[in-house]
Amino acid sequence: MAVKMKTVVTYRATATCPTHARTEIPVRDLNVVIDEPEERGGTNLGPTPTEAAMTALIACTNVIGHKNAKRLGIDLGEITIDANCKFDRRGVLMEEEIDVPFPAITLTVNCDTGASQEELNLVGTETAKYCAIAKLFEAAGTDLTVNWVKKA
Repeated sequence: MAVKMKTVVTYRATATCPTHARTEIPVRDLNVVIDEPEERGGTNLGPTPTEAAMTALIACTNVIGHKNAKRLGIDLGEITIDANCKFDRRGVLMEEEIDVPFPAITLTVNCDTGASQEELNLVGTETAKYCAIAKLFEAAGTDLTVNWVKKA
């Protein structure tokens, strides 16, 4: 009999906050550090919270993109992902409340592959359905564009 995995799980974490700028969060057997750069009073031991959000989007696109490509039988080859993220800093600067702090993000997924552009477009369409972090940004009102590009 096959074991059915739970579809909804609960994540729990208890962070320590050794300074006003640094947060240390144990995740599995890792210690994730989110920090501010020195010029903002941090110790620069990790990305800022907003940088972590952007990098999570890039990483989720990579992971879910590869899962979809495998499911579809498409070899992505070697990929790089370029991000262009517009960030309205007025909120974090405490100037005013901002409803959409990331108004626009464009990711370009560059694939050095034998797959066709049509196949890459299919991977992109499928990835958009399942990337949890992309869904969060879109639900928050971000204009998210993800271009899957076959390198020449």
